[in-house]
Amino acid sequence: MQTFLDFFSFTDPNVRWVVLGIMAMCAGAALVGVFAFLQKKSLVGDAISHAILPGICLSFLITESKATWALLPGAFLTGWFSLIAIDYLTRHTKLKSDSAIALVLSVFYGVGILLLTMIQNMELAQQSGLDKFLFGKAAAMVYEDVLVLIGLSILIAVVIFSLYRPFRLLSFNPEYAQSLGYPIRFLEGLLSGLTVLSVAIGVQAVGVVLMAALLITPAATARYWTNSLSVMLILATFFGAFSGLMGTYISYTYPHMPTGPWVVTVLSVIAILSVLLGRKKGVLASQRQLRRNGRKMLEENLLKCLYHLGEMDNEWQKKRTWAEITQKRLFTKKQLQRAWKALSRKKLLLADREGLLLSKEGEKMGRRITKIHRLWELYLTKHLHLASDHVHEDAEAIEHVITPELEKELEHQLGYPVLDPHEEPIPYNEDDKKDT
Repeated sequence: MQTFLDFFSFTDPNVRWVVLGIMAMCAGAALVGVFAFLQKKSLVGDAISHAILPGICLSFLITESKATWALLPGAFLTGWFSLIAIDYLTRHTKLKSDSAIALVLSVFYGVGILLLTMIQNMELAQQSGLDKFLFGKAAAMVYEDVLVLIGLSILIAVVIFSLYRPFRLLSFNPEYAQSLGYPIRFLEGLLSGLTVLSVAIGVQAVGVVLMAALLITPAATARYWTNSLSVMLILATFFGAFSGLMGTYISYTYPHMPTGPWVVTVLSVIAILSVLLGRKKGVLASQRQLRRNGRKMLEENLLKCLYHLGEMDNEWQKKRTWAEITQKRLFTKKQLQRAWKALSRKKLLLADREGLLLSKEGEKMGRRITKIHRLWELYLTKHLHLASDHVHEDAEAIEHVITPELEKELEHQLGYPVLDPHEEPIPYNEDDKKDT
């Protein structure tokens, strides 16, 4: 508890500045990472993070300083050059983008390791600790490094929010953005530059090996919670900053454990929980949606079955026995019981020991499902030229997901037909008749 209070009181200036620097760096990387993630350029961040190592080594050889301001120009240049190399290989050779990224990553990282080994064997006063850039050493940052890191992170945030609309269009519909007159090549270059900058400023804290995770994981994690880009940016920033805070705290509690790996570990835990619990795309949410869809399909199939039985003798308000229902459509006892109980609660049918009876509302819903089924069969035969005996299964699947808007569009495109491909009547509700 005392360690917790000492840390979160921020009375120690070193703790205060390191925490601010790490959180700012993580937040800035997360903001840029959202657009890299949406543009499916996640691996590019990994290539950049490895490609800046030779730039760091070259900057050190020139300046003989490990200060962030001294190493950043070289890191930025080699990171940017790696993007140019990837783009050139993709455009002018037969290499696919993933192969080009892997090639550039390995070559640049190999050169960086050679330069780092050469520096370690040289008699330079400042060479000690340069290898910490491989895995990061946040505690080695000084006041000036943190100021540079915070300043550049703020710059990244300002540029992104100032150009939020162009970047959004670039991520989702670059052709439309170009038609509006936006300079696509400039925006792509600017976004790439921000990516390189965010990776370069985070290397000292997290290291070249783990920086790619810090760039992409917050964005991927936020995607499990929302479909809105603005909310995604906020969530990714929060996840990144929170991981930076907690990673620094764990490293402070256990001094022999580096900050960078703990930041990524905390972020990974959040990502795993989001994969499981995410409101939009989480595993549990997907399972719930699948169960809801399964129940909906089962209930609608029972309503349609009862409606079809009514069509046979033009009596939809007639009680149908269990034997009639199972003879018309194959339901297991468990499925049938689950479906009629749910429909009874919704007052769509009445049930007793003898059988089931459609209510007025249930008859209306059964008619709609039957109509959609037959409209879709007609659409497949008329517009896609499929044989009439090959469309039933497709219609069985699609009838449960057609919205009222699509239903109206189908009717309009088909000219409000009367018969389906099997010469079965297409039933319309009273509201449909009024519309026509």
